[in-house]
Amino acid sequence: MSPLDSTLRRGDASDGIGGRPPRIDGLAKIRGEALYALDQPVQGVAHAVLVTSTIAAGRVRSIHYEAAESAPGVLLVLTPDNTPPLRAASSWTGEAPAQPEFRALEPEIHHAGQQIALVVAETLEQATEAALLLRIEYDTAPSIADFDAPEAEAGEALPPLSIERGDAASALAASLIRIEAEYRTPRDYNMPIEPHGLIARWEGETLTVWEPSQWLDGMARSYAEWFGIPFENVRLVSPFIGGGFGSKALALPHGAITAQAARLLGRPVKLALTRPQTFTAFGGRPATRQVLELGADQDGRLLAIRHRGWQETSREGIWVEPLNAATALMYDVPHLSSRQHLVPVHTVTPSAKRAPGENPSAFALECAMDELAHALGLDPLQLRLRNEPARDPHSGKPWSSRSLREAYQAGADAFGWERRDPRPGMMSEGRLRIGLGMAAGTYPVRRSAGEAMVRIMADGSVEVASSTSDMGTGAYTILAQTAASVFGLPLSRVRVVLGDSTLPRAPVSGGSQMAGLMTGAVDKAARAARDELIGLALSDARSPLRGVANTLAVIGGELVPPRGEAAALPIAALLAALGRDRVEALRDTLAENGLKPEDRYRAFTTISTMRAPTDGDYSMHSWCAHFVELAVDEDFGTIRLRRIVTAFDAGRLYNPRLAESQIKGGIVMGIGQALLEGGIVDRRHARVLNNNLADYLLPTQADIPPIEVISVGEPDRHASVLGGKGVGELGIVGLAAAISNAVFHATGRRLRSLPMDLAQLGSAGHHT
Repeated sequence: MSPLDSTLRRGDASDGIGGRPPRIDGLAKIRGEALYALDQPVQGVAHAVLVTSTIAAGRVRSIHYEAAESAPGVLLVLTPDNTPPLRAASSWTGEAPAQPEFRALEPEIHHAGQQIALVVAETLEQATEAALLLRIEYDTAPSIADFDAPEAEAGEALPPLSIERGDAASALAASLIRIEAEYRTPRDYNMPIEPHGLIARWEGETLTVWEPSQWLDGMARSYAEWFGIPFENVRLVSPFIGGGFGSKALALPHGAITAQAARLLGRPVKLALTRPQTFTAFGGRPATRQVLELGADQDGRLLAIRHRGWQETSREGIWVEPLNAATALMYDVPHLSSRQHLVPVHTVTPSAKRAPGENPSAFALECAMDELAHALGLDPLQLRLRNEPARDPHSGKPWSSRSLREAYQAGADAFGWERRDPRPGMMSEGRLRIGLGMAAGTYPVRRSAGEAMVRIMADGSVEVASSTSDMGTGAYTILAQTAASVFGLPLSRVRVVLGDSTLPRAPVSGGSQMAGLMTGAVDKAARAARDELIGLALSDARSPLRGVANTLAVIGGELVPPRGEAAALPIAALLAALGRDRVEALRDTLAENGLKPEDRYRAFTTISTMRAPTDGDYSMHSWCAHFVELAVDEDFGTIRLRRIVTAFDAGRLYNPRLAESQIKGGIVMGIGQALLEGGIVDRRHARVLNNNLADYLLPTQADIPPIEVISVGEPDRHASVLGGKGVGELGIVGLAAAISNAVFHATGRRLRSLPMDLAQLGSAGHHT
């Protein structure tokens, strides 16, 4: 019996789409029955320890590994000198590699913490001890620690992220009210509780990898290309994920070297990254700097925005954090000029962390809007309402849905925004200064094809299968609800199997697209299986219902003639009469996404077919409005959150309980971003100093105030088959700005750099 089977409860009508059942995988996780990737009981496994560079730039001159190789239990020591190259893999967009070879261990050093050796032994303790015996010699080169280093140079503006709409310079010069300010965000790191790592096992030319994965098919493609084997020869298994936030979507160098070690040894190898290594084995959100100029007339109507952005990237690769993602579409602005520059530094190549682009973009924009409201003497909420666009100002397309006005109203009413004294520093309780702030956020609707198998089993239960993953967001539950709705079954009669690349294909669980695309695929497959079952019941000579009616309904595991022509027949009885053990249907949504069957491999193993939010007749986005109350103790320099209300439009909620949990999770992450998190870089050596969970501060329960979330969305059939829009990343967008704006309201001081504390005075900025 699967761990999930024992936790499925007997449901009712509320178990279908739109109901609020708890996560069906919840009890298995609480009881320790849910096996994560590194929990898998693989026989004969050896243990690996990764060794990383202590310098940020230069070259490994030599690694003396004789002592390590002869240490007790050691099976293999891999270094740049003795590790053969692999084939280079195509990018996640499907582009061919620039070079034919890829070295999982290379002597050229691009950042501190780069992997340079792997030690494999019978036990983890033996591998750890042997790794300490390596003697490594370097040729050190000067490093560039961050984009404030004197040697750091910004590249040319990125053409895809350069926007010129109207004449921003002239409009700003003619604006009655102008504000200008600089906003900064630091490096933020993905800190999932489950460590990154994997178990790799070869059986001939077949590779099985147990690894936490947000994209099993995409990662399996990378492994297949690295080792020059057919895609079908790679099986990637990831039934549960203990958090990813974007960091577990791609196959990474530590996976390549582990699989390579397993192949060389001829036995399974297990690697679990240490917590410090999770700061350098993959990239988080890069540090950003943005300068915004806003111009408005005396009534508060925006005339122009000029936006200049800079972000870190690595010396060996490019990651783009689109800093104008929110700036270009949140408000009705006739004149917009936006340019963004990359600044290469000696760091690991940044990567996706929850709401890449929208997050830092909204922080700068929503703080600037608050500053503009203050300069105008206008309520911040009223300023936003006066600049609501009737359609997407960037693409010119109508919104598929935009209930942001409703979110503003619902949030303000629940929060009690009307009691806010507009004058900064005027609300207090004893020595505490009270601040009320707000901000808005957005996240695009991204769409890919999905594929699912639905089986009606001999006992009348239903099974759903797909390679998509569940990061703890509720995929098991909402896909079960989707099937339950089609068959009129309680959740106790639906089994969901996920997280195995041998199952029907699925694209990346990222970009907040999984729920919309996979519920659509499951709904299509379930309806096809139901229709086939009904067809058999009506036409097969062995069916007790043949000739009884011209149609049937499937309700509660029974086939029901609509007008009572005969007694309801259990599905199990029909299949027994037909001599069948199941009825199944495999369906995909390729055609719905403008794709052909021959696009199947590319659609599920790259993001090249992912549809943009403006691909089609509409501009599709989710929206939110945050309202924050906090108390500032200026004697002690503390900021204490007191309550948060967030109203959001994410279309139809497949399971409101889980969607609300996702919004709250984004808010909690936004609290960490605003007040606690940030990589501290030693500028002498370009190393991250706080590379542990004692010094890289994450919010705990004591930091979280009461949070109320309110859905104002309606089904949006343009965005997805069942009407939902993206939820997972929406909640973090704009939250840090709402907190910053509340701090200003409490103290009259602007904190424009994250994480915020009262030791900052912030750059003065100016308004005219």
